[in-house]
Amino acid sequence: MGNVRPEKVKRVARELYEKYPTMFTTDFEQNKKILAPIMSTPSKGLKNMIIGYVTRLVILNQPETEPEAAAEAEAKAA
Repeated sequence: MGNVRPEKVKRVARELYEKYPTMFTTDFEQNKKILAPIMSTPSKGLKNMIIGYVTRLVILNQPETEPEAAAEAEAKAA
């Protein structure tokens, strides 16, 4: 089963990802450091939920060619 997040968290995360699409990475800890100067949140839990969803958006929006490239590199090495 997946995570259930409030619509507020999803809305803020989507807005951040649309505004800064190249700043965020697939690493949660790095995204926490990136978000700190951009916005302040009233609670640590809310901040972590937003960052987690931004990280998820980055992972979902990655190009699909990466797994194929990894498979090709693995086949060449064998």
